[in-house]
Amino acid sequence: MMHKGCSSAEGAQEMGKLKKRDRDASSPSAALLGHPRSQDNLPVFLFPTELMFYAQQRSSHRRVLTFYNPYSFLLRFKMLCTSPALYTVVEAEGSVRARSCVDIVVRHQDVSPRNWGRRDRFKLEVWGGGQRGSREIWAELKGGEEGERPLETPQGRAVPPGGSSAMLSPGDLSPGRGRDPSLFALYIIVGLVCITFLMLPLHNEPSTLVPVHIHVTVMQKLVCAYVLGLLTMVFLR
Repeated sequence: MMHKGCSSAEGAQEMGKLKKRDRDASSPSAALLGHPRSQDNLPVFLFPTELMFYAQQRSSHRRVLTFYNPYSFLLRFKMLCTSPALYTVVEAEGSVRARSCVDIVVRHQDVSPRNWGRRDRFKLEVWGGGQRGSREIWAELKGGEEGERPLETPQGRAVPPGGSSAMLSPGDLSPGRGRDPSLFALYIIVGLVCITFLMLPLHNEPSTLVPVHIHVTVMQKLVCAYVLGLLTMVFLR
């Protein structure tokens, strides 16, 4: 009789563990960790594509990331970083309504020379609608000010120019530098068109406001997102 009672107690404990496991599997945190019920194929629209900080330019110590949700369902997100002690992220966790966007402010906390040339990685994890996805971007701290020749670190090595942002500069697009003003206006128009495309519904999403023939594909949104990311880096500098 004692042995039978012990088995019943063990069975009750096992049932409790199974119920708790089912509850945990259906939670958002389980989806974020990659539970098989979620599909890890959701494109993430985050701009700009990299963050550049300049030690001698205080205005550059604060950068803004814009996270777009072009889908018909709510998305939840969480921002992670490889060096959390060096950065402060405003609203590192939250949610974005369907066809809306949210700004994520990133502040650099230590621009001393020992960190010049340092590159850190941010990762935005997103889940919603039974799917999940992620997007990684790089952040780099440079010596001096934006547009100047990189200063040398205490070790005597020059801070290398960073990524795709070195391909374009505000002077290249500014009408005051002898550039054609109509070209600058063209960049603005292209940016507005890209934002409009990102807000349009996908082909497989029903909509009573937007005609079916102007629904867009995921690939079209990815192209617009890439172009908008390049323009955003230029306009924010």
